[in-house]
Amino acid sequence: MNALVAALVAAAVTVTVLMTATALVARRVGRLAVVDVVWGAGFVLVAVVAAVVASVVDAGGGGTVAQRWLVVLLVAVWGGRLAWHIRSRAHGLLGPGETPPEDPRYAALMEGKPFSYAVTRVFVTQGVAMFVVALPVVVGVAVAVPASSWHRWPIVVGLVVFAVGLAFEAVGDAQLAAYKEVPKAERPPVLATGLWAWTRHPNYFGDATVWWGLWLVGGLGSGWVAGLATLVAPVAMTYSLAFATGARLLEREMMQRPGYPEYAARTSMFVPRPPRRAA
Repeated sequence: MNALVAALVAAAVTVTVLMTATALVARRVGRLAVVDVVWGAGFVLVAVVAAVVASVVDAGGGGTVAQRWLVVLLVAVWGGRLAWHIRSRAHGLLGPGETPPEDPRYAALMEGKPFSYAVTRVFVTQGVAMFVVALPVVVGVAVAVPASSWHRWPIVVGLVVFAVGLAFEAVGDAQLAAYKEVPKAERPPVLATGLWAWTRHPNYFGDATVWWGLWLVGGLGSGWVAGLATLVAPVAMTYSLAFATGARLLEREMMQRPGYPEYAARTSMFVPRPPRRAA
């Protein structure tokens, strides 16, 4: 068994075990939203397991070793920050001894339905998505990288793209958290400053950009064949964040808030750009 096959199998097993355990915990605590914390941390676990398995199978990886652990480091930085942020956001709203409420998205999804419905609609779906999106990570830790300048430029560009995405995500989250700390009576109805003046969803844009960076480093950085084979990962992540479960879904709720339609009229939904001037 070569390193790539072993890493893919290890990733699939890891995702299966992780989502099974998450479903059991969610049922015990009565909250499907625990899967959101697991989302970021799960990619870190997949990256580490795949890298360890690939290292064991291909002990003489040579030039692959540096890229392998670079990919793991990048995923750990992104996934660790995201998991910590989501957990802190939920617990920051609670008093002593309080239990976080269910996320409204999951509450609406599960209204009048048994837990078995959540198994397929949430945990299986998230597991498949995690495996697909993680493909450039798994390839990046397992495929031998030729020592040529062609294979270095995607890695260099990818690191820059990753850094830009992480900055958008982290700064956008921090600005939103600071906005929410101000009492409602003292803050504007809509956050429209900082990165939020350039895009209505800087955190989602940053998340998508991070995965284009990881695809460049792990996917295209492993060769053009690997790049084409794993292109589905950043495309799927970007589509999900912009048009499926991310920004577009949130927009339906936000458009009901005072001032938001006016904000939306002058501010890009996803890709940052200077705000339009008022007519």
